[in-house]
Amino acid sequence: MNQNERRRFLIRELLQEDVRYRNMEIPEAEEEQKQLLRGLMNIRPPRKADREFLKIQDEYLQAETAAKGVTELADLVPVSEGLYLWQGDITTLCCDAVVNAANSGMTGCYVPNHRCIDNCIHSFSGIQLRLDCAEMMGRQGHEEETGKAKITKAYNLPCKYVLHTVGPMITGWLTERDCDLLAGCYRSCLGLAAENQLESVAFCCISTGEFHFPNDQAARIAVSTVREFMRQETSVKKVIFNVFKDLDKRIYEGLLRESQAAERSRR
Repeated sequence: MNQNERRRFLIRELLQEDVRYRNMEIPEAEEEQKQLLRGLMNIRPPRKADREFLKIQDEYLQAETAAKGVTELADLVPVSEGLYLWQGDITTLCCDAVVNAANSGMTGCYVPNHRCIDNCIHSFSGIQLRLDCAEMMGRQGHEEETGKAKITKAYNLPCKYVLHTVGPMITGWLTERDCDLLAGCYRSCLGLAAENQLESVAFCCISTGEFHFPNDQAARIAVSTVREFMRQETSVKKVIFNVFKDLDKRIYEGLLRESQAAERSRR
């Protein structure tokens, strides 16, 4: 099968799963097909799929990621010892683990084609990830607490694992409690990575964007919490701050210069 054939197969199978969509026609345009496929994956409840579907889905998603281009951690230049700043699509980064800014349900974003990081990670890892998360949360028996983290396989992403964490959602004035909870997200992810003997972790900008945490203060908490953790002797030796917006890139560049100077003066 080529990519077009795989995409049509996956769309047909997903349409047949729900009686509401069985008579829907598959659009001819490639981009419209991609949007339809992603949207159907986004709204699909966590459940098993047959072996043929998963095989074709995996081939399709891996080919799509390869076409976008995979970035190897070895090709990045550290800003300082063990710390990296990288602007790009976190779903194309090859490292031990990437961090997903999840919601408390922990099974991904169900809004079709939403551009949040939670939606992107679930879309490009494949439907197995949602089922994994649902089973994990079923065993836990309650929603995930803010500031905590869970680990899963990454399936079709270039990384090995996904660290899912729930950041604080800001609805009014930023409080000290909000800041403590955000720092907890970073500590929980790093602690979980160390427990699993991982060496490299890539963080997205947790709680910014949809959760409305101010970008500059979120970045300051991220850098200081990661630097504090990195002073310990653990398996985690490389941390990547992944940004998408130019604004966040400028903020992190300034903070990392500041923290590097502070580290030098401390020695």
